Parts: sequence; structure tokens; C-alpha cells
Amino acid sequence: MSAQVTTAQLKAMIVLKLNLKGVTADSFGDDDPLFGPKGIGLDSVDALELVLAIESEYGIQIQDAEVGKDAFASARVLCNFINSRGTGTATGIAGDLGA
Repeated sequence: MSAQVTTAQLKAMIVLKLNLKGVTADSFGDDDPLFGPKGIGLDSVDALELVLAIESEYGIQIQDAEVGKDAFASARVLCNFINSRGTGTATGIAGDLGA
């Protein structure tokens, strides 16, 4: 049985993998936008790095731009997307954080 990825694990992975300055996993809400001025300020370079981090950490392939755009709306939406892909096999940083 595989464990589900939690939003706390995902947010911690985002902050660590993207090396976000002045941002912690606790400093943004699960439903806050990840991109744009009303979000945590991720940009297109961060999007590419985040896709690579998700592929590495969770074994998820995000190939379609529209699916990717929708899936990256917030930490909660992205977490649901990852878990719906049947992964939940958290490795590395995210797996070590617990629920």
C-alpha cells in the first residue's frame, strides 16, 4: 500500500527544491496560488524546476501543458493531482517529512 502525499510534504518539497528565499512551507496556504503576484511568486523557470522535482520525487510525468497548468493552481490541487496519478510513493525529502 502506498502512502498519499500530503500538502505539508509537497509544500516543503517545493520550498526546498526551488530554494525559495523568504518562503517557508508554513508561510503559504494550501489553496494559495503558486504562480503570479497573488501567489508565492513562482515563475516559468520555477515551473520547469518544479516539474522536474515532481518527476524525481514522485515519479509523475506531466506532459500536457493544460493538465500541467491546471494541476499547478495551488499546493492542494497539485497534491490531489499527484495522488490521483496513483503514486503516493514519496521519496527523498518529501518522504522523510512524515504526515
